[in-house]
Amino acid sequence: MTIEVTNLPDPQMTCSTCQACCCHLEVMIISDTGVPPEYIVSDEFNGDVMARLDDGLCIAADRDTLLCTIYENRPWICREFEMGSYECSIERKNITTLDK
Repeated sequence: MTIEVTNLPDPQMTCSTCQACCCHLEVMIISDTGVPPEYIVSDEFNGDVMARLDDGLCIAADRDTLLCTIYENRPWICREFEMGSYECSIERKNITTLDK
């Protein structure tokens, strides 16, 4: 009997093949990691979140490379979101579906 584990990171997903899918998600600021204050806005519940530009991507995402411009000071949630994880795969599928 073979058991397939589906929650392990996909080694084929890397920064160089990423579409910055996680940068479309709302990112709550839940701890002080040094995110520049000009990148933070309040949501409808008065919670602090990362601002987004008109294209829907996080304000910290470089539009040419899709890499984080504040990587060393990124929010806690971004630090915990593992590339290639189950959650990452789901978001990539959602973005791919929306593009079609």
